[in-house]
Amino acid sequence: MVLVRKPGTGWDDAWARCLALAPEAFRDDRVLNLWAGGWQPDGRPLPATSPVDGSPIAGAPRLDHATAHRAVRACLDQHRAWRHVPLEERRARVAATLDALTEHRELLALLLVWEIGKPSRLAQADVDRAIDGVRWYVDGIGPMLAGRAPLDGPVSNIASWNYPMSVLVHAVLVQALAGNAVVAKTPTDGGVACLTLACALAAREGLPVTLLSGSGRELSEALVRAPEIGCVSFVGGRDTGAAVATAVTDLGKRHVLEQEGLNTWGIWNFTDWAAFTAVVPKLFDYGKQRCTAYPRFVVQRELFDEFLTAYLPAVRRLRVGHPLAVADPADPLPELDFGPLINAAKAKDLTDQVAEAVDRGAVPLHRGSPADARFLPGQDTSSYVHPVTLLNPPPSSPLHHAEPFGPVDTIVLVDTEAELLAAMNASNGALVATLSTDDEATFARLAPQIRAFKVGHGTPRSRGDRDELFGGFGASWRGAFVGGELLVRAVTRGPAGERLPGNFPEYQLMP
Repeated sequence: MVLVRKPGTGWDDAWARCLALAPEAFRDDRVLNLWAGGWQPDGRPLPATSPVDGSPIAGAPRLDHATAHRAVRACLDQHRAWRHVPLEERRARVAATLDALTEHRELLALLLVWEIGKPSRLAQADVDRAIDGVRWYVDGIGPMLAGRAPLDGPVSNIASWNYPMSVLVHAVLVQALAGNAVVAKTPTDGGVACLTLACALAAREGLPVTLLSGSGRELSEALVRAPEIGCVSFVGGRDTGAAVATAVTDLGKRHVLEQEGLNTWGIWNFTDWAAFTAVVPKLFDYGKQRCTAYPRFVVQRELFDEFLTAYLPAVRRLRVGHPLAVADPADPLPELDFGPLINAAKAKDLTDQVAEAVDRGAVPLHRGSPADARFLPGQDTSSYVHPVTLLNPPPSSPLHHAEPFGPVDTIVLVDTEAELLAAMNASNGALVATLSTDDEATFARLAPQIRAFKVGHGTPRSRGDRDELFGGFGASWRGAFVGGELLVRAVTRGPAGERLPGNFPEYQLMP
């Protein structure tokens, strides 16, 4: 079967629509930065390619640190004006922004397909979660702000590339709704066009949004350390997060730092294998490029044969390929579990890690084949990694202790409950975990000893929406917890001496 790209879904098609819809933010060959209330043709655009097929797309216009500082100072001026705008007017402007995002949701999702490789279904879900989540705050923000005030300076947002809408845009809009001006840095690896369009729609409604592009080295001084910044919100890896954590701690700055952890799924005295088989493909959504992915299974040794009988058929049915490839131009877009990784360099790095782990003793239990994937004839496939499952990665391998951020599962066998807990707590804190066990009492006894913010009983946990709280233990989180009312509290000032729920150097306070 020869596949074709569905007509009307090309990058050129999406770009032309952006130029027509938001000419203030897009030029023929680049996007602009948004600061001081206008779109600025500054910064040096870098070349970029789509992970989908290696074709050229718009790159980020990278600013230098001096321009970033000017932008942050201008954002403070916006903040001082916006904090006095009545709540009802803020609600009306944010609601109007959500209406505009809803009107153009399909284009926003198509940009995500090209820029970060999300299958259409998952790209659309990212857009819809942002819209629906912020609407919940628009409807219920009043009681959350009782007795609270905006921060003294704007909120700075530095986020990873994997959820531009449901994490970054969602946070920006809620922060503005709470009375703050906001600065957002476009992720280095992708999402600049989608974020530019979203911010263009927000700026038209008068929201005090600043959108900047640049390397972390150039912009960190302005976005993290600048005295104008009232709060730093960071989503990303532990290495970068550690540097941000040191800076904000030294400065005594309000912060929310969501970092990676090795999220684990434990199997102990368990028999409901049909339910487990059904959930395995869902764990591969977006190729496990999620902060709440489960790349590690910790399995009771005597259940290993039953585990494989349930697990392997599900992994073999995973659907991988070009997110826009169809057999007939009239066909709907394909229902895929995942497409490419974020770029070819990440794909090579992960493939090398797998090869090294096998060389050092890991046992390959499953390797997906390119022959089973859906690709266009002759397309570049360098960003694609097919599912891999390894038994017992060696302690010297990064796959033993760190999140792979790709479709690689590792399995560790244990014989005792103590070994189970030690293996599930391998990364000094995680965001989520799950324990599959038939006995409620066993779950109630073991779950509190698993160092994850959320622990599911036989079901996966997620970041959550609306009133669901989110945070992390150990090195997976620094600063205030978020979600529901806690997100508003994290970006507003309460009574004197208030201790926010969160994981801080001087204390840890659970909600």
